[in-house]
Amino acid sequence: MDIRITNAVTRSSAGKTTEIGIANGKIARIGTSVGGAATTIDAGGNLVTESFVNGHLHLDKVYTLEMVGQDALGSYHGESMGGAMTAIEQASRVKEKYDESWIIENVRRAANLSVKYGNLHIRAFADVDTKAKLEGAKALIKAREEFKDKLDIQVVAFPQDGVVRDPGAFEYVEEALKMGADVVGGIPWIEFTEEDCRSHVDQMLDLAVKYEKPVSMLVDDAGDANFRTTEYLAIQAIKRGLIGKVTAQHARAMALYPEPTYRKLEALLLKAGMGLVSDPQTGPLHARVRDLYAAGVPVALGQDDIADAYYPFGRNNMLEVGFLAVHLLWMTTFDDMEKIYDMLTTNAARALGVDNFGLQEGMDANLVVLTQPSVWKALWEHEAPSHVMYKGKVVTAGA
Repeated sequence: MDIRITNAVTRSSAGKTTEIGIANGKIARIGTSVGGAATTIDAGGNLVTESFVNGHLHLDKVYTLEMVGQDALGSYHGESMGGAMTAIEQASRVKEKYDESWIIENVRRAANLSVKYGNLHIRAFADVDTKAKLEGAKALIKAREEFKDKLDIQVVAFPQDGVVRDPGAFEYVEEALKMGADVVGGIPWIEFTEEDCRSHVDQMLDLAVKYEKPVSMLVDDAGDANFRTTEYLAIQAIKRGLIGKVTAQHARAMALYPEPTYRKLEALLLKAGMGLVSDPQTGPLHARVRDLYAAGVPVALGQDDIADAYYPFGRNNMLEVGFLAVHLLWMTTFDDMEKIYDMLTTNAARALGVDNFGLQEGMDANLVVLTQPSVWKALWEHEAPSHVMYKGKVVTAGA
């Protein structure tokens, strides 16, 4: 073995300690004794799990709150999120100053925090439109390469201000994909008409098919029970054969749907194999996370924002996101907390299509050694892991 972790408690070990052997970047063996190794890490009876997955982060905007001002915070977080579109328009001012040279410095700061907290897979959104142009995308692609030995950054080409509303945005999205962006983004609900919302979805899915890319779209992110872009996205994913290739973000309007409408959407999500990422800490409405999880939808939690126009906090610490979600979703039993932890790890990996992910023999050794012996206490303290491993390599030790 290259690395041997001793005195480890896992989520399936019923409180008993075990050993984990790592070789050639993989989890080679789990058992009472895995043999010798070049390096031994003593977990000290604390929890060892898969690393964390952040399914939604606007990485090009991190630490821009003071630059753009706080008026968008009031609009986005107002009653029933009725001002969400206004907030996006207010927040777009920051893009007038977009330049790769300062964006990349903020991105590096957030990426280093991500490694520190054991958050080793990020779906990172970069605005690409007639204001932002390709500055954010260039910064994120550069960071992806810089951190590739510590962290998996999936770059999303994201037309934040719409496609129909912003003529030319389509071309910027396509150019970002040609530059190396990993995922096709979208935000169809922001268009002015139902016809335009559907055109937005169709145009972005056309690009996904053309370039053989997965899809992540921000859908129904406001307090309007009439919004149906999540439903249309699922229908089109099924029709185009993109089963398991599409992820929805937010879908907050779902909280206001009549029960029959919600049930139909749930069935469509399952049929489309669509994951859904919820960020309950960044807005007063959220998707029906508990129901989606129970139905088998790959539902995940995301950081969404770090000190930008929409949210004033954030450390790229998914245990902290989980701690907040426990309260906001009222998932406070130990069983509920295990589900929350799934949404930070295994369920999140399913939602994003991360392969070879899990604490099982043969999987990639993307692991965290936590400072607490249980999920409950890990969420309670939300401390940085004592050790973080990416593909079998220790990338950080201690806070």
